[in-house]
Amino acid sequence: MAENGAFEKRREGVPCWVDAHLSDVEAGKRFYGELFGWTFQDAETEEEAAAGESVRAFLDGEPVAALVRKTDGRMPTVWSVYFHTPDAAALTARIRAGGGQVVTPPHPVGDLGSAALAADPDGAVFGLWQPGRRTGFGRRGEPGAFAWAELYTRDTEAANAFYGDLFHDALFGPDASPDFGRARVSDVFPAEMPPHFLVHFLVEDVAAGLATVARLGGRVRVPPFEASYGRVAVVSDGQGASFALLQR
Repeated sequence: MAENGAFEKRREGVPCWVDAHLSDVEAGKRFYGELFGWTFQDAETEEEAAAGESVRAFLDGEPVAALVRKTDGRMPTVWSVYFHTPDAAALTARIRAGGGQVVTPPHPVGDLGSAALAADPDGAVFGLWQPGRRTGFGRRGEPGAFAWAELYTRDTEAANAFYGDLFHDALFGPDASPDFGRARVSDVFPAEMPPHFLVHFLVEDVAAGLATVARLGGRVRVPPFEASYGRVAVVSDGQGASFALLQR
């Protein structure tokens, strides 16, 4: 998570961090370093290692993501999104009450903060972060950084009700400017695709981004399409972790 800074005042439910779980972190560094211009710093403290971070990714000197080395080959190769909360214990209680599951209960990560992992009633997994010394992104909403999280679910009305209760102010409150949307799985993916969150990174040109992904050994999963929040293409890196390129 990022040091305290420009984004420290967040509403509960605002996406505040993303990480990728990869078998080969060095290959991930080469792929994302060239695609987004990221630089990397290895975990330097016990707290960072406890957070699971193998390396943190930086854009113009500010943290934007982490690459995590998988400790078990059976673990999924995925990008995950974390939502800000001032009280992870209270939020996990509300997740259970709303029909969700707590996969990993809140646990402290040194003085960096507290983390938890949860799943909504449809099975989509997401993270929670209660900040300590680190609050999350140092940059967001600019080329090479996180810009949007889309939940692909089988029941958008149920998802709106669940997340609207959890994160009402961030999604529907006064002056809310959400970067978290909900859509039916079948709108973009085959109907048998499990519900999941798709992390979006902003790019200046989707077509150029797709060419770079292909050159680096990645794949185009869903060709460019128009969404309410911009022009989107779904891709995966050379290890199979899926994410989206977003042009606005």
